[in-house]
Amino acid sequence: MTVKKSLQRMLGVMAIAVTSGVGCSPVKTLNALIPDSAYQLSTVAYGTLPRQQLDVYVPKQRDPATPAPVVVFYYGGSWESGERADYKFVGEALSSQGFIVVIPDYRVYPDVLFPAFMQDPALAAKWVSTGIQQFGGDPARLFLAGHSAGAHIAVMLSVNPDYLAMVDMRTQQIRGTIGLAGPYDFLPLKTQRLNTIFGAAEEQWRSQPINFVGKSHPPMLLMVGMKDGTVWPRNSIRMAAKLKEQGNAVQLVEYADYGHIDMVARLAKPLRGDSTLLEEISRFVRAQP
Repeated sequence: MTVKKSLQRMLGVMAIAVTSGVGCSPVKTLNALIPDSAYQLSTVAYGTLPRQQLDVYVPKQRDPATPAPVVVFYYGGSWESGERADYKFVGEALSSQGFIVVIPDYRVYPDVLFPAFMQDPALAAKWVSTGIQQFGGDPARLFLAGHSAGAHIAVMLSVNPDYLAMVDMRTQQIRGTIGLAGPYDFLPLKTQRLNTIFGAAEEQWRSQPINFVGKSHPPMLLMVGMKDGTVWPRNSIRMAAKLKEQGNAVQLVEYADYGHIDMVARLAKPLRGDSTLLEEISRFVRAQP
């Protein structure tokens, strides 16, 4: 089997593992290939519950006199699964660009339903805004990012001020938002599990980030694989169009041959190849003063 085919096969296995929430060995195998010599990893509790912990990746090669931009990455998992340890490859990728990276765990279904599952991501952002300076991070250059359900969370925190207000933050404190393959406009819901997570039909509109688009949101980078059969590309396309219509700064980047899992797996060093995914994210972060 060629290297290219081997990597394609690994991506397929990872897709099954990550989206099903079971059988995480392919992700662990991938993470075993990720170098860990270029960053310092710390784990911090941002609350008192077991899932209220986060990992902080600090680049070793950086100017300690200059506070670094901070990227908080929320992983996906259909709002019902995920572990921060599985995203070492994201921490390595983004920290290799000179950014401090924070990857929090957060409570998911069945422990919490919408909108309660927004509480932990907001609380994690609050911890970063007040505590990241001890790691050399710049709280004035705070970015939210996420893949899939994590992109939904990152974008929702950026367009609906109610969630950050609960932790005494404002959306103006977010310097920019990065969504990878995110669901932003996904009604009607297709499964009973999603209907349970998002509650009564007449209230489900509140779960859609697109319904909260107004003016003066943080700049956004929305990235989408056009072969995504899990979260339809129209979510990103419609969200970008509405943000632009309201005068917000937004960039939409489309990848013609990428599927759902590519939009996060291609950040991993062994799978990066000639992908521009990491480069686009880095350029976006650096462009925000």
